[in-house]
Amino acid sequence: MSTAILTVGNNDVRFKSQGYMLAGNLYLPGGFDPAKQYPTIIFSGPFNQIKEQMGAVYGKKLAAKGYVFLAFDHVGYGDSEGEIRNNEKFDWKQEGIRDAISYLRTLSFVDHEKLCGLGGCASGGYMAIVASTDKRIKALATVSGMMDNVATLFGAIPKEQMLAALHAANESRQRQYVTGEVEYMDGVGMEEADPETLPEGARREGYDYYFTARAGTVTYPNYTNKTVANL
Repeated sequence: MSTAILTVGNNDVRFKSQGYMLAGNLYLPGGFDPAKQYPTIIFSGPFNQIKEQMGAVYGKKLAAKGYVFLAFDHVGYGDSEGEIRNNEKFDWKQEGIRDAISYLRTLSFVDHEKLCGLGGCASGGYMAIVASTDKRIKALATVSGMMDNVATLFGAIPKEQMLAALHAANESRQRQYVTGEVEYMDGVGMEEADPETLPEGARREGYDYYFTARAGTVTYPNYTNKTVANL
């Protein structure tokens, strides 16, 4: 675990989780005084994101409002360690959140009674599950929280299509078991999309975010839309 001399704004930090060293960005408010205690937010982002994307936007804005804010790369993502890269394992991510909380509570300027959780998209669900048993989180908020997988998946995708995707993921897991090689897929589902023909709405917004300089690999080389293909 490492925390060098901290300054106002973004600070690079490291902490242990599940045997790996995770990389975090710790945002500190203006006029930061290490002798004081501050309300603090632990943030976990959307599926496959790294800390420089949504976490950086919210980190800067909430630090400007007086919060200490931690965004971090989960195991296997971005600057964090992990042999299998970009593996959206909900149990790993939940453990990562718990260890991030433990790390924050080692910092003298974190107010334990004002330690809050913020989850974006998929992490809205992860953060809520953690908060249900980890009472170190005193308040919880989500942004576009993915709270109901049944509704999100089977409610939004035809059953036959969803079952086909599950079978494909199962077979990918079988091949990985036999060969030891991890298979990857386009986790965003828009690699082959033509931006000129995408209608206005969520898919067009997703493409504009993940496949352009706004938040794609051109700007953040550690980000990838690829994710492990098995479940």
